[in-house]
Amino acid sequence: MSDAHIEDKIEMEGQNSLHADQVHTGGIAMTEEEESPLNSTINTTPLVDIMLVMLIIFLITVPVAVGSIPLQLPEEKNRVVLTRPDDVNIWVDERGNTYWNTVKISDAELAERLSRVAVLHPQPEVHIRGDANTEYINVGKVVEAAQKAGMAKVGFITKKPIGTAG
Repeated sequence: MSDAHIEDKIEMEGQNSLHADQVHTGGIAMTEEEESPLNSTINTTPLVDIMLVMLIIFLITVPVAVGSIPLQLPEEKNRVVLTRPDDVNIWVDERGNTYWNTVKISDAELAERLSRVAVLHPQPEVHIRGDANTEYINVGKVVEAAQKAGMAKVGFITKKPIGTAG
C-alpha cells in the first residue's frame, strides 16, 4: 500500500470515529442536549382539547343556569273580519301604487284622507291589502301614514292559504 492510500484510510476512520460526547446507536449519532437547536413551537393539541371540553360543558350548563319567567301567553285564533262599509280599504299594488278603495292616490293625499277619517267617532278600521310581489317599504309607508294620522285599528288582509279548511 502506498503512503497516500494509508493516509486517506486514516482520514476516513477519523471521520467515522465517535467523539467522547456522542453515543453511537445503530448508525444514528445523537448529540447532547446543549448542542441541539431549541424547539420554539407550541404544541396546541392539549389546548384545543381543553377548549372543546369547556365548550361542551358551557353548552350543557348555560340553558340550565339561565332562568325563565313563567308567562301565560294569550292564545289567538284568526277570525274572519267582516268588512263594514265605513272601513277604509287601502290597496298597494306590485309597483307600489296606493289605492283608496279603487281610486289611485298619492302619498300626500293618503295622509290627508287618513287624518280626516281618524277624527270620526267611532273610528273606522284601516284594512291594508298589499300585493305579494310589492316591496315591504311600500306597505310600510301606508302603515306609517296611518299611525301618524292617529288610526287605532290597522289590519292586513291576506288570502287564505291553499289547502286549509275554513
